[in-house]
Amino acid sequence: MSSITSTTVSAGQASLTLPAHTPPAKPNSYRLPTVQKVPTFENKADERLWAKRQMAAAFRIFAKLGFSDGVAGHMSLRDPENPDLFWISMSYSCRSIIARPLANHRADPYAVHFSLIKVSDLVLVNAEGEIQEQTPHAISHAGFIIHSVLHEMRPDINVAVHLHSPHGVAWSAFGRPIEMLVQDMCYFYNDLSVYEGFGGTVLAKEEGRNLANALGPKNKNLILQNHGILTCGSNVGEAAGLFIALERACQRQLMIEAAAANGIPKQYIHRDEAEYSKRYDYTPENTYMSFQPEYQAILAETNGSFLE
Repeated sequence: MSSITSTTVSAGQASLTLPAHTPPAKPNSYRLPTVQKVPTFENKADERLWAKRQMAAAFRIFAKLGFSDGVAGHMSLRDPENPDLFWISMSYSCRSIIARPLANHRADPYAVHFSLIKVSDLVLVNAEGEIQEQTPHAISHAGFIIHSVLHEMRPDINVAVHLHSPHGVAWSAFGRPIEMLVQDMCYFYNDLSVYEGFGGTVLAKEEGRNLANALGPKNKNLILQNHGILTCGSNVGEAAGLFIALERACQRQLMIEAAAANGIPKQYIHRDEAEYSKRYDYTPENTYMSFQPEYQAILAETNGSFLE
């Protein structure tokens, strides 16, 4: 039985060569059809309600995933109509309460577990921490400082999430970024900062500015050394999706480090592949979409009890 030699193959290929004056056509990369992923609204009131429902659902999802930790943790949402105001989750700490309610407003602060938060539990505040609508809730001073300064210094950030999730807190003790070791870690390629140093509970605007400066002018994700993690986005789905992804990335990094400590070498994703994945797979729109199955699941599980 005869075999095809390299000479035979070369000759066959040569016979198929196009004339020199006719350049071969370049192959076209397959492109998925463009899909509108993040909804748009003509009415700001409709956009506000949609965003607040996504926000209340995010808290329920965080609770289900084990990210709640007493009164620690908060999320903020820039108001779609009044960008100088933002919605924030309430929490209570006897030493760190913003006590600037509306005139004649009865402030009876109490904490609500993430798994019970509804749209009506969200508090609207201005840049000075003054509550703008009637509510039985107060807000955390530390939470307000972190979020108000972020929204002030980064107009592109509409939502910020900071929780004391278990693996994010554990990895933050190293004061190091995560590494490009598995595919989903590419969410954070060239989009993750580390705030080196721990200034204690954030009770002054200066510390809030330190956090915002560490985040930088374009990154959306931050590891706070000895503290935890923070993620941001243009909408709730993006910021919450990034938070879930970063918490899981920290978990995987801890597991990989444990194996590496026993002599198993780490294999890194090449920079080009990491950059490609970040650019085409881990876009803001895709991150928003990755959160929507979680939203649909919690909507079904709770019969929509968080919607009002």
